[in-house]
Amino acid sequence: MSQFLTPLAASLPATVPFVGPEAQERARARPFTARLGANESLFGPSPHAIAAMSCAAPDVWMYGDPENHDLKSAIAGHHGLTPAHVVIGEGIDGLLGYLARLTLNPGTPVVTSAGAYPTFNFHVTGFGGALTRVPYLGNHEDPEALLAAAKATEARLIYLANPDNPMGSHHPASVIMDLIANLPETTLLLLDEAYVDLAPPGTQAQVAADDPRVIRFRTFSKAYGMAGARIGYALAEPGLARAFDKVRNHFGVSRIAQAGALAALADQDHLDLVCRLSAAARTRLGAIARENGLIPLPSATNFVTMDCGRDGNFARALLAALIAEGIFVRMPGIAPLDRCIRVSLGDETALSTFEEALPKALKSL
Repeated sequence: MSQFLTPLAASLPATVPFVGPEAQERARARPFTARLGANESLFGPSPHAIAAMSCAAPDVWMYGDPENHDLKSAIAGHHGLTPAHVVIGEGIDGLLGYLARLTLNPGTPVVTSAGAYPTFNFHVTGFGGALTRVPYLGNHEDPEALLAAAKATEARLIYLANPDNPMGSHHPASVIMDLIANLPETTLLLLDEAYVDLAPPGTQAQVAADDPRVIRFRTFSKAYGMAGARIGYALAEPGLARAFDKVRNHFGVSRIAQAGALAALADQDHLDLVCRLSAAARTRLGAIARENGLIPLPSATNFVTMDCGRDGNFARALLAALIAEGIFVRMPGIAPLDRCIRVSLGDETALSTFEEALPKALKSL
């Protein structure tokens, strides 16, 4: 261990929240035939976004606008806010890291759900926050339990994703609004809405723009199909939004990513197409699961979580068997959620490949 690390850094495990498919392909010494584990959009980005990024490529010798002016203005107009309410960053992951840096001291209490998005936990522990994890209520995150834990611990932050990863479930907006109405004045709700573009009507909470107790996170990685560009944004009260300038990487969002996101946001017809394709793919994956004795959980996202009907050991064995068949999928990491596997939506080729591989994997067990 390097002698130059802080005691906190030295105490942390040298791990990452996810093992990427590329690392698994290197270990297997062959590529996957279907990449259905990272909740990427196999439907791809808007053709206009691809064209905009291509046009921006010759100018890659220049840094991107550190103020993200044009994109920030477009996002503000899309949401009916002012640019002062918008923060641009390197995906939601990057923004969560900045927020942890802004708000946490060693020992600061933070509340999340056991089994929810692990990158948030990664940033909290990286800045010394004290995590309290509450169990899911069935297949849903439990807002009442999160709120009770926040009050009991005097938490500074609550993390809640709606819709949720890894179970694909969602709460109606009324549930989220009730949580917000009962937040302690000293607690900030981190509302991760990465999948909300794919969710049923009535899912998106109508949060007051200047409510200082809520920050919402959105991304171009999911429905907009630009995961590799690493670009997301947050919507917050202007004072909190402005605070990100204290710590963010001002050149962290590339010129090409800004151009692509701006064009993607303008092409809402493509977003509508992706939502329709996603609905059809969810139906198809659900049928494949049922045909093989698995239970597809209702999904408001771009993946379907499948209950294997056994325990985590069985689900892990099935995951390994699918990987052996060349199918990249993932699973929740904590019991009892780990009785499931999680399969991203895909195009016809990817879903047919999964359909062929799943019975073989099950038979091998």
